[in-house]
Amino acid sequence: MYRKISAIVIPTVIAVGIIVYMLYSVRDELLTAIQHIKPEYLLIAMLICLAAWWLRGWRYHAILKSLSYDVSVRFATACIFVSQTVNLVVPARLGDFVRVFILKHEYNTSYSEGVSSLVVERVFDIFTIALLGLISIFFVLNVPSEYLLLILIPLIAGMVFFVFLLFIGKFSSKNKYIAIILTMLHEIKKASLTLKSILVLGCSSIFIWLLDILVCVAVVLMFQQTISFAVIVLAIVIGNLVKAIPITPGGIGTYELSMAIVFGLDGVDPAIATLIAVIDHLIKNLVTLAGGIISIYSLGDWVIPSIKEAFNSKFGGGKQPDH
Repeated sequence: MYRKISAIVIPTVIAVGIIVYMLYSVRDELLTAIQHIKPEYLLIAMLICLAAWWLRGWRYHAILKSLSYDVSVRFATACIFVSQTVNLVVPARLGDFVRVFILKHEYNTSYSEGVSSLVVERVFDIFTIALLGLISIFFVLNVPSEYLLLILIPLIAGMVFFVFLLFIGKFSSKNKYIAIILTMLHEIKKASLTLKSILVLGCSSIFIWLLDILVCVAVVLMFQQTISFAVIVLAIVIGNLVKAIPITPGGIGTYELSMAIVFGLDGVDPAIATLIAVIDHLIKNLVTLAGGIISIYSLGDWVIPSIKEAFNSKFGGGKQPDH
């Protein structure tokens, strides 16, 4: 019990602490910045965010289809909404496991297929944002060397992983657990390394993250700021790469802090940088939360037990899934 509580409370306290500190440090300038916003861009940002969510659902539909599961785009989008909503509440990206249980319930997928679909999605996401970040660096002055390192690590790791998948067919094992891992790697290869998959998932991933960047552009315009597109791209990239490290639920706090620091490279006032980062993440999280709640009701009352089952499996409070 205490393990479960501390696993949620401690990261949440860290997240809230970071946000409170950021806002408190620029408290005198916040009111002035808020008074000059153009609210129409808030609606634009939300519409762009919804479009990105639909495209994410379409991409996940394509991933599952390559694994021989023909799910609707609506169902695929709902799966992502639910899993990401859980990620806003609990640490360690536990919501990702919820998606595995939802797929098992509705389409009788194996647990390895569910996890494989998640891995494919994550690999394309991380590789794409790192690639966009690498391109943006050429257009931003005085980029700290640690940013380049943060971008290069997932790029190199992604390329090594794909090369490894090319040769996975040469490996086999009679060990139960190694055999499960090899099965998953074969499924990942099937879903990601055909020419069609590379084109479909690669192009859709680029569009998804460009839309995510445009949400931030709309927030920048809402505060009537002029920030170079390359800096906005770099801010989104660094924010998401840091958020990928599951320190706090949904990357809350670490995402905003990373973005605000990057905006400082373009001479953006700290108060404005903080507000843009906080509002950008708030919009995305509120759309996620609303979509998650609607999706839970849309999928049915069995979803909540699936969330509990995933939570128990993660923290050792329930049965561990078999392959």
